[in-house]
Amino acid sequence: MDNDNDVATLGALMSETRNPDSMNLDTLTTLEMVTLFNQQDHLVPQAIRPELPAIAAAVDLAAAALAAGGRLIYLGAGTSGRLGVLDAAECPPTFGVPHGVVVGLIAGGPGALLKAVEGAEDDLGLAAEDLRALNLKAVDMVVGLAASGRTPYVIGGLRYAARVGCPTAAISCNPDSPIAREARIAISPLVGPEVLTGSTRMKSGTAQKLILNMLSTGAMVKLGKVYQNLMVDVKATNIKLADRACRIVAEATGAEMALARASLEQTDYEVKPAILMILTGIDAAQARQSLLQQRGYLRRALGVNSAVGGEKSDSGLNNPEE
Repeated sequence: MDNDNDVATLGALMSETRNPDSMNLDTLTTLEMVTLFNQQDHLVPQAIRPELPAIAAAVDLAAAALAAGGRLIYLGAGTSGRLGVLDAAECPPTFGVPHGVVVGLIAGGPGALLKAVEGAEDDLGLAAEDLRALNLKAVDMVVGLAASGRTPYVIGGLRYAARVGCPTAAISCNPDSPIAREARIAISPLVGPEVLTGSTRMKSGTAQKLILNMLSTGAMVKLGKVYQNLMVDVKATNIKLADRACRIVAEATGAEMALARASLEQTDYEVKPAILMILTGIDAAQARQSLLQQRGYLRRALGVNSAVGGEKSDSGLNNPEE
């Protein structure tokens, strides 16, 4: 901390106050202790519920940014930064997006994922440097993560993003936080004091993880990366994922696994064209071309090609243009 005022401010934060339900934490039996943890964790989804409209707005902004060729960039320090990096790392295998489309920045750089980099989160200009290194553009979206809502690294990053003209969102667990005031959209679930005072990797971290799940998954659904509730842009990069691709095709079409696998072999294990082939009767080249014309939206392609194979696809589309 830079001065006594900063210390006083931190001590007054909801995330730093003592939880009256855990004052005797060190005297509990193991079962009593984990029961208390579980009881407190149940408060997290309840705290997120009032924030759903703000989360939905952030999903729409993220989907629009990605559809326009921009990136979704998370930035944070400590636990918050690690959660952003985790969510970014899971998007390529789950949704088939190239690495670098969803980006996680953590104060102190990649080394901070495993070991705290002292003082990095207190540097107001460091995130701007990190964003400049990414060649941040107005088409990108920046999401700041800080349980306290007052981390200088995140504040500086959001300010820089606003100057560039990026849409921004802030996720914190304290009301009317500094990062909330810096962002276009503020998402502030009030999960209450931690069981272990100040240990925001607990309820606050859980809340941030749940919100990130909704943000990235919701954006990818709107981009056509999902058909029904199936991850149809999954990349079959190993045996497990190749098997998952077969099961997705079989589930989406009602076909036997043998037909699903044979179709995937014709599409180099791309799931969407394999589904389109089975449901409409067109060949692999036609399926790829149709998906290209429909910007990757399988429902659209099914609607256009339904007459070919006599199949009827579900109606309705879910994308950021509608």
